Amino acid sequence: MSSTDTPAETGTLAPLRALAGAISAAMALAIGELFDGFSTEIPSLVISAGDWVIDVAPGQVERSAIDTLGTADKPALVIGTVILTLLIGALMGKFSSRHKAVAPTVFTVFGLIGWWFLARNPLATSGINWLVALVAAAGGFATFKVLTAALAPRTAKRFDPTQGGIIETPIESPAAAHASRRSFFGWAGAAGAGALAFTGLGRMLRNRGNFDQARDAIEINSATDVAEVSASIENFDNIEGLSSYITDNSGSNFYRIDSALTIPQINPDDWSLKITGMVDNPIEFTLADLQSMEQVDQTVTISCVSNPVGGELVGNAVWTGIPLTRLLEIAQVQEGATQLVGKSADGWTAGFPPSVLDDGRSALLAIGMNGIPLPERHGFPARLVIAGLYGYVSATKWITEINMTTWEDFDGYWIPRGWSKEGPIKTTSRIDVPSHASELPQGTQTVAGVAWAPTRGLSKVEVRIDDGEWQEAQLAEAVSNETWVQWKLDWDAPVGDHVIRVRAYDGNGDIQPEGPKRVDPDGAEGWHAVVVRIA
Repeated sequence: MSSTDTPAETGTLAPLRALAGAISAAMALAIGELFDGFSTEIPSLVISAGDWVIDVAPGQVERSAIDTLGTADKPALVIGTVILTLLIGALMGKFSSRHKAVAPTVFTVFGLIGWWFLARNPLATSGINWLVALVAAAGGFATFKVLTAALAPRTAKRFDPTQGGIIETPIESPAAAHASRRSFFGWAGAAGAGALAFTGLGRMLRNRGNFDQARDAIEINSATDVAEVSASIENFDNIEGLSSYITDNSGSNFYRIDSALTIPQINPDDWSLKITGMVDNPIEFTLADLQSMEQVDQTVTISCVSNPVGGELVGNAVWTGIPLTRLLEIAQVQEGATQLVGKSADGWTAGFPPSVLDDGRSALLAIGMNGIPLPERHGFPARLVIAGLYGYVSATKWITEINMTTWEDFDGYWIPRGWSKEGPIKTTSRIDVPSHASELPQGTQTVAGVAWAPTRGLSKVEVRIDDGEWQEAQLAEAVSNETWVQWKLDWDAPVGDHVIRVRAYDGNGDIQPEGPKRVDPDGAEGWHAVVVRIA
């Protein structure tokens, strides 16, 4: 057989070879997922590749992804990474019939790139990550060889005296071609099912290997009954559609925005927090150390800087933990330290000036949220919660180190990507009820929402219908000036289309910026508006 197929053969078999290449690439990824299930020290190949994309993507690209997809940006990136890998495999399969070196070259490159992705992943602490990449690439190549062998023309052996022995000649018949394709699809189905099985098994093992039981066994000394927080103040939780005063941990109620494609699974027994850098007493705390210290509860609203006008990337929770100032006192921060940098288990960093802590605001190394240990998606086993600062400069989840340094010597993860180095939360208000583009009956309607200006508090919220006068809304109570405030206004709604706007004033009497201004580089500005139809 020659090293290349005939044009007719290539045209006929090219789609099947492309399918073989895609299935083989899927098998390589699936083997990586299987290894990931066996050990938390071996990260997923797909996730490691996606993490690299996040790290090298320009800040504008990441902003656009969050603006467009919101919390669905991570699944979209994972799916995109898989699809791209399959497309490369399909192209490899298509061209491998003409150039026999294509397949081994591509899988060799796959192996090297996979090893590099794993080696740079901060969660990859196992010394055998090179072996994972090698086995995954070899498994993909072996799958490709089996599938393409099934496509090879069937041959018949005969004795040829002119050749001096037995030779093989292709069987060129419809029946032979049909048998070859039937064999290929059988092997392809088996390989596809195997890839799905490896992926599923890896995920099952990963879920089995998480630390839910260890997390549930952790005790936090929360003296606050979350249900009693709302019950202790006059609030508007009974208004349907209005955000509750305390945001529930579960599901999508409390937003999650971070750069981690998968949630780091950290064994609490192995976790520790180091305080390093410009301190006289570098120190390391285990979770048991923190549990033995006196803990406090603080109700604090936190927000993502990517939250658009009227957005939902904000939430209010009761956080339980150790005051950050107490830990810094133990470490004895040196004079001249002008930046506190939090470092996450997945390599993410954020920094803010420690001088902001001098005003007495809530600043916790939090180990609990709404009366239970931190959920994994919100930073288990510990995270930072700093009132009044956007998360991108302060809210380090899965924290493993606090490094004291100077303002000039370090930039957190988002700063080189075009975001402001300082991130105070701006005064913001939002209309929850009625929802945009809703149709309501004529008569008295309730307009309600939330507003926040953490550390400054709220003094007034005003609502305007169409081009009418601004009307002062009724404010619910809040447990402190670090949380959002619910507001409402009863409106005698006439028939027609109407625009409802809202604006807020902070505790100093300063009005919310009118905007409009987009989220970068330091947070959106604008008065939220909804359009409704009264029928």
